Amino acid sequence: MDTEKKDHVLPIDIAYEMKKSYIDYAMSVIVGRALPDVRDGLKPVHRRIIYAMSELGLNPEKSFRKCARIVGDVLGKYHPHGDTSVYDALVRLAQEFSTRYLLVNGHGNFGSIDGDSAAAMRYTEAKMARITVELLRDINKDTVDYMPNFDETLKEPIVLPSKYPNLLVNGSSGIAVGMATNIPPHNLREVVDATVHMIDNPDCSVYDLLNHIKGPDFPTGATILGKEGIHSAYTTGRGRIKVRAKTHIEEITNTRQRIVITEIPYMVNKARLVEKIADLVKDKKIDGISDLRDESDRKGIRVVIDLKRDFNAEIILNQLYKHTQLQETFGVIMLALVDNQPKVMNLQEILFHYLNHQKEVIIRRTQFDLKKAEDRAHILEGLKIALDNIDRVIVIIRGSKNGEIAKNSLIEEFGLSEKQAQAILDMRLQRLTGLEREKIDIEFNELMIKIEEFKRLLADENLIMQVIKEELTEIKEKYGDNRRTAFEVDYEDISMEDLIEEHDVVITMTHVGYIKRLAADTYTAQKRGGKGISALSTRDNDFVSKLFTTTTHHYILFFTNKGKVYRLKTYEIPEASRTARGTAIVNILQLEPDEKVTTIIPIKEFTDNNFLVMATKKGIIKKTSLSQYDSSRKNGLIAISLNDNDELISVEMTNGTSDIIMGTKKGYAIRFLESDVRSVGRTAIGVRGISLRDDDEVVSMDLPQDDMFILSVSENGYGKLTDINEYRVQNRGGKGIQTYKITTKTGDLSGITVCSKEEQIILINNQGIIIRLEISGISIMGRSTQGVRLMKLDKSEKIVTIAMMIKEEDIEEILE
Repeated sequence: MDTEKKDHVLPIDIAYEMKKSYIDYAMSVIVGRALPDVRDGLKPVHRRIIYAMSELGLNPEKSFRKCARIVGDVLGKYHPHGDTSVYDALVRLAQEFSTRYLLVNGHGNFGSIDGDSAAAMRYTEAKMARITVELLRDINKDTVDYMPNFDETLKEPIVLPSKYPNLLVNGSSGIAVGMATNIPPHNLREVVDATVHMIDNPDCSVYDLLNHIKGPDFPTGATILGKEGIHSAYTTGRGRIKVRAKTHIEEITNTRQRIVITEIPYMVNKARLVEKIADLVKDKKIDGISDLRDESDRKGIRVVIDLKRDFNAEIILNQLYKHTQLQETFGVIMLALVDNQPKVMNLQEILFHYLNHQKEVIIRRTQFDLKKAEDRAHILEGLKIALDNIDRVIVIIRGSKNGEIAKNSLIEEFGLSEKQAQAILDMRLQRLTGLEREKIDIEFNELMIKIEEFKRLLADENLIMQVIKEELTEIKEKYGDNRRTAFEVDYEDISMEDLIEEHDVVITMTHVGYIKRLAADTYTAQKRGGKGISALSTRDNDFVSKLFTTTTHHYILFFTNKGKVYRLKTYEIPEASRTARGTAIVNILQLEPDEKVTTIIPIKEFTDNNFLVMATKKGIIKKTSLSQYDSSRKNGLIAISLNDNDELISVEMTNGTSDIIMGTKKGYAIRFLESDVRSVGRTAIGVRGISLRDDDEVVSMDLPQDDMFILSVSENGYGKLTDINEYRVQNRGGKGIQTYKITTKTGDLSGITVCSKEEQIILINNQGIIIRLEISGISIMGRSTQGVRLMKLDKSEKIVTIAMMIKEEDIEEILE
């Protein structure tokens, strides 16, 4: 006997068995109890309650039925769990403070916002709310799949048709195994508007949908602080939303105030909230409250807090926000079942899955209606044949011994189907009248039109989407209401930018390093007919070297010779009057003593489609995606890692398809494709742009364009223009070609720049003397020439800077 028992013992690894059993249990809870389906927004218990109520015929226009009967049906037919769990779920669907759009119309005591529980189910009654019918609409038209109930004696729907996005409209919360969901309710009008927008614009982003859905809309109203948590929740599926009670301050006397609370955060127990405030006063954690009473009634919430004489209500309110549930955080986790798999989704994904569900519902409903119409049309065709041959039909029927013989005879005689023949046999004599015959023709013609419409709808997805759009709009107009939850600025998260209006400005920077911000519209309004340059006061031997328009909320990047980049918002540049010189850049940026700004670039947004190309004195070229500079530090970020004794001399923003030209002190230049320079990280060194000869270094880098010229200027004041086409494209890293004939008369090259004949050039020598020249007056010469004299210099003087001049008319035009 013992041997026989031993043979039936199965050795099982307990760790494996526990793991397997627990996973089975976890998936059962996740799929079968705790999480809503993305398509109808319902958990199984809610779906079964609504379906059981529809089976009992508890439509909105019908009378109420005892909740005990509803709960009994749900338990006995579909949900084999405790009656308390079903009744609690039913009660929640009928509570105005729990459900944004009630799915159950309750009659009796269904609890209160003070935490009072509902009366026993034998005392309360319920029926479906009007909007619940929209969840069930067309369920009898084979729009959804069914599955066997727990004992396989009945069928229940896997999902409801749900003619509106109930997951967002009413939200959902639940704790599964290892995961939880907490989706806030929303305003029906806003959700429908967002869904319609997605139908019209299938490729829309979450940010497009945010133009329609402003944020959660809680049944208890209250106020949402800030938009950061909302944006996070809608873009990532997770976020923390601050919700604050709605309050106002009333004056009792000249020296006394009271705080009145009229709305509280979602899911906050009012009685406990009042109790907590009383405890804080009792424990002397909050001083200044003389009386606390709850004056709430059927009209709404009204909790009154009377303050002592000369106490500031705002200060007391802030203490209450900190220590009580007058301010709560709603943690959003937008987790729902997609194809029976739990998934955290953003706003766009939820609406995408909902619309896919609706497409399937419309297709299945149309196929059902089409088959029904075709079957009816088939019968009518048979009746028309019978009426056209009524005498012969009567003879056949009268001559048949029984109905079966008559049916077969009709089939054989007129080529009818079995259904048509049976319909003829079932036809009443009344149908033989002319009026009845006309009705058959009318019905047949109407059916053929419907059949054609159904087929056209099934063949065109755009028509299906339009049907969804029309039905959603109808529901919005029928059940939509105004938003209850308001919005306020969260002053804890506020930044200076939020306080500054975005408007167009002009930024100017002089050669010496004075920078200022001008409001473009203010300048135009104040100008009195003078040239724009007259409004840009500079000191002797200084001039405006940089001028561009931007907005107060855009960025400005400052690149220095040390290979660092500093970032400022435009509004951080001090605003100055038309005649002011501006502020020295060293007073704005934390520059090192020997550090100077070499390039300024205004940036609207940091995208991956644009690049920054940098050139160093030692011939290094580097290209980096603009997006890598989307960060800042007060003492600057590394823009490029430099080798010893190297300096950053120039930075240009490109689109990735430009040509690059580099010029050297000894009169050489190289032109190569930007595509030859691969994009690297922000802190990388870069690659060789030009191979330098002994004692040579790069003095300039620019982006050549068609129909432009290369202006070359030497240290001793000589210069020339050369056609851009004389500089052929070479491979990056070569020694380049001669761009200037260096002699003792000309001296080394000070710089090269790409320009047009319409521009002006500024030359500055080492004594600070400036000369301005029209480029159109400079001779055009070949690459291997010395050029002509542009500026007379003494033996000790050298040209140290060449810069494009901002012309008066250019400033005038940009400021106007």
